[in-house]
Amino acid sequence: MTVASTIAPAGPRLVPLAIKTVVVHTVTYFVMGVLALWLLDYRALHERPELAALMRPTTDPMVMAGPLFQPIRGLVFALAIYPIRGSIFHRPRGWLVLWWLLVALGILSTFGAAPGSIEGLVYTKLPPARQLIGLSEVLLQSLLLAVGIVYWVEHPEKRWLTRLMMVAFVLVLLLPTLGLLTR
Repeated sequence: MTVASTIAPAGPRLVPLAIKTVVVHTVTYFVMGVLALWLLDYRALHERPELAALMRPTTDPMVMAGPLFQPIRGLVFALAIYPIRGSIFHRPRGWLVLWWLLVALGILSTFGAAPGSIEGLVYTKLPPARQLIGLSEVLLQSLLLAVGIVYWVEHPEKRWLTRLMMVAFVLVLLLPTLGLLTR
């Protein structure tokens, strides 16, 4: 056994990681968004006075177009994950490391006063209960994102997963596009 063979792999190359991250993020964002829309009744929630000034109505064309912007966010995630990929991929509980980073930096400790973040709870006038309603959505979506990326990167032999995710990705982009074109 050589010294090189005992070193853990650095992780995926940038382009494959970016593609998988863009796809997984966009699909999980859409699925969780649709579930939250129904289960948390975002239509009614966004009409409440304390949120109406902050959130667009769910019928707004920009809200419908939201999934179309997610590949950009997925690419940003991939560029952030890439330098630390050796700490995430092909490691025990690498998905947990990634999830914690997403939760800690992207949800709880944002630099802006986002609802549900520590800053949001301190600096916004939104009642804490209103801020925490959407937290279940973003915590679950970030978990699915972390698990999905790590699993897909670590199991490239699962061609069915690649086909499934690519079909889902195309559908997620196609549905809002068709909806916007038919308005």
